[in-house]
Amino acid sequence: MKLLSVLLLSWAITGPAIAQDAPAPIDPPALAADVANGALPPVTARVPADPLVGGFETLGRTTGKSGGTLRLLLPKDKDIRLLNVWGYARLVGYDENFEIKPDILSSLDVVDSRSFTLHLRKGHKWSDGAPFTSEDFRYFWEDIANNAELTPAGVPEELLVDGQPPTVTIIDETTVRYEWPAPNPRFLALLAQAREPYIYRPAHYLKRFHIKYGDPNEIADLVAKAKVKSWAALHNRRDSMYDNDNPDMPTLQPFVIEAGGGPVYRLHRNPYFHRVDRYGMQLPYIDKIEVTVVEPGLIGAKTAAGDSDLQARGISFSDATALKAAEGKGQFRVLLWPVTKGSQVALYPNLTTTDPTWRALLRDRSFRQALSAAIDRDDINATLFFGLATPGNNTALKESPLYSAERTTREAVYDPAKANALLDEMGLTKRDAGGLRLMPDGRKLEIVIETSGESAEESAMLELITPTWRAAGIGLITRPYERDVLRNRAYGGESIMTVWSGLENGVPRPSAIPDELAPVTQEMLSWPRWGQYITTKGKSGEAADLPEAQKLLTLYAAWNATTDDAERTRIWTEMLDINATEQFSIGTVSGVLQPIVASNALRNVPESGVFGWDPGAQFGIYRIDAFWLDR
Repeated sequence: MKLLSVLLLSWAITGPAIAQDAPAPIDPPALAADVANGALPPVTARVPADPLVGGFETLGRTTGKSGGTLRLLLPKDKDIRLLNVWGYARLVGYDENFEIKPDILSSLDVVDSRSFTLHLRKGHKWSDGAPFTSEDFRYFWEDIANNAELTPAGVPEELLVDGQPPTVTIIDETTVRYEWPAPNPRFLALLAQAREPYIYRPAHYLKRFHIKYGDPNEIADLVAKAKVKSWAALHNRRDSMYDNDNPDMPTLQPFVIEAGGGPVYRLHRNPYFHRVDRYGMQLPYIDKIEVTVVEPGLIGAKTAAGDSDLQARGISFSDATALKAAEGKGQFRVLLWPVTKGSQVALYPNLTTTDPTWRALLRDRSFRQALSAAIDRDDINATLFFGLATPGNNTALKESPLYSAERTTREAVYDPAKANALLDEMGLTKRDAGGLRLMPDGRKLEIVIETSGESAEESAMLELITPTWRAAGIGLITRPYERDVLRNRAYGGESIMTVWSGLENGVPRPSAIPDELAPVTQEMLSWPRWGQYITTKGKSGEAADLPEAQKLLTLYAAWNATTDDAERTRIWTEMLDINATEQFSIGTVSGVLQPIVASNALRNVPESGVFGWDPGAQFGIYRIDAFWLDR
């Protein structure tokens, strides 16, 4: 795989060439009646003048048939937002080769990594038929990002360079320019994320709820009906580009959610979607999606029974054998895609916990290294993954040019003698009658690992870690919390340690943003309060005071300041090395295979692929709009 470098000094990205004699857009059969009775304009008036043509005819995929309903299973109502991830309509996005290409944009001009001129497609429309224009960018920038009531923290941090916001210029109806005083090599990668920053909004829809534009009396009535405190709270509730929980909000994604609610959610094709196949048929091929929310523990069984046409959420490698055995009866096939996480499961010592005794222990490198040395990763690999995974750190994988075999195993080899020696050297020599070491304040050395309870793999791994830690005199207690509660406890410093998946981008290139390796966001569970301090500009959290963490911040700033690929490689390498040596996160195994269940009727799902969040958006890079059903 190769990522498109965004470090060139002056360049442009253009979309696929459209031939002069390109076929005229074709209406999907499902929309013919609406066009005939005037409920919808013809397709020539719905798609842009220069639609995105084809682009998915690789990996053996073909032009398909339009129609049908795709069935999916999800474990939580909130997971409905994944349809916006998998739809993966982005201003620019990664293709299957992890190169950045225009999508919603027709083209993009970049100068010195400082100036980005965005060219929209003429005639592009929102899902309700309203024009998608530069006004939607202006509205976001002036009326949301720079409105103190809607965005009290100020311009989103991801749009700042050296603390400075961009200059946003609306050139004309289809042209917008973002400029920074210094290079912003992160910008394109941000736009291509699974969860994009959404630097545009449907202004025609949201203005109704904005005090600057809407009728004050109507807004007051809506605030009362919604039982919120202010117009800003009302506006933020209606502004749900990512959450996908407001059926009234227009979208640019291939599928539009319908009114209603769980446990069955329904989505229909976006009649104004901007992509067509090479013969002119408007995409997506599939007419509708039906999502059923079921108990997480039932997803494997219901998938095996043939109740899903496309399933990855809620199933794991442990389900692969049973699913493979059910292929014939369930009328599906099981594909195995490598997961691109730096570690399938990782432990995150919370260095910013508010418990002073635990804080001192967790900030001691020897303690973190002892915890890592007391994990038998080979046993985890053999027991849970038939020896097919790679034991080691939470770090860059073999598919990355930044991979290092030595780094993968550094401080990550099972060595109980070393673990005990490190703990003894720290002075943790006193034990209770059961053999558990005692902390300096006399408490048992029992680590409460907080989990979301969503992953059977996490639970199984913790069970395997428990006896080897116990042999080193360390107790392990698992405590489940709902996902949001888990994160909030970590952010507030209440947790001691959490378990989560490893680096989202385990296949980084030097041009990738190294924000998972430095304390720059609270989402990294090893140092949430240090990250808060950065993102809130010192208003909350605490400043990083560990020398190695400060070094990571310095390196992160240096990465953002350079456009030299060799220098970026050096910075990435040093950051990866520091994280491995310090064991800021404790990895287990990587390269685990993710089962992808696709019904026999579902076409254009690649037989071979990779499964990752960023980059990739899971199914997103494989163009779910090009999947089609042959019932």
